[in-house]
This record gives sequence, C-alpha cells and structure tokens, in this order.
Amino acid sequence: MAFSNRFSSVFRHGISQNNIGNAPIPITSMLNSVRCLSTKLFVGGLSWGTDDQSLKDAFSSFGDVTEARVITDRDTGRSRGFGFVSFSNEESASSAMNAMDGQVLQGRNVRVSFANERAPGPPRGGGFGGGYRDDGGYGGGYGGNTGFGGSS
Repeated sequence: MAFSNRFSSVFRHGISQNNIGNAPIPITSMLNSVRCLSTKLFVGGLSWGTDDQSLKDAFSSFGDVTEARVITDRDTGRSRGFGFVSFSNEESASSAMNAMDGQVLQGRNVRVSFANERAPGPPRGGGFGGGYRDDGGYGGGYGGNTGFGGSS
C-alpha cells in the first residue's frame, strides 16, 4: 500500500512537472524515479563463501539492513553467487548501491543494483514433471509421455 501511494505521488508529480505546454511525459525519467523508491538491492558476483551474515555485515555501514539473503541451490545448498539486501529506507539503499557497485567483497567484484520485483503470474516450476492422465497412464517428462507402448 505504501508503495502504491508513493508511486501515485511520483506519477502525479511527473505529470505536473512535465505537462507544460502539453509536452510528452518522458517515461524513462518517471521509471527512474519509481526505481529509486526501492529499498531492496540485488548483489551479483558473490563469492561461494559469502553467507547471509557476511552479506549483512558488508552493507550495514550504509544504514539499517532489514534483511540480507544469499540465494542457494535447493539441491546442494551451495550459494548461487547472488543475493539480496533490503534496507529500512531508500536513501540507505541508494547510498549502498553507489558505494558498493564494482567493489571487491571477499575477493570478488560485486555488481549492485536495485532489485526488480518478479512479474505476477503463475508459479514458477520445473515444467518437466508428469502426472496422472485421463487415459489411465502417467504422463511426464519433456513433451509428455505417450505411454510405454510407444503409441498415443
């Protein structure tokens, strides 16, 4: 709710500022304004040894870190080399992004940018699973299964 209120405020402000003489509204400047409202940063290029706590420690000097999370592989538990850091306010997030982007963290140059929210939609899954079919068999695998007899 707070995000939508801020978005509306930025949108109205952008229209009032840019609608002088019915000039077109530059959409890129409005999107950059909205992006700056984010408090969540994407951190890429992390060392395999970076964990949640060390990621939080690396960014805590820029403000109140509300969450720091290194994304891990669900099967092996090993780091996937990226993570997210959330701050309590936009200024801290912006300051951390500007200061840490391209810096060395645990021996690796990290990339820091504002995180993009996932687009709403159906849940993401592997897509290769099977299941019970109407004809009594079990489908599965890529492209479905035509059964054990080889005919459909």
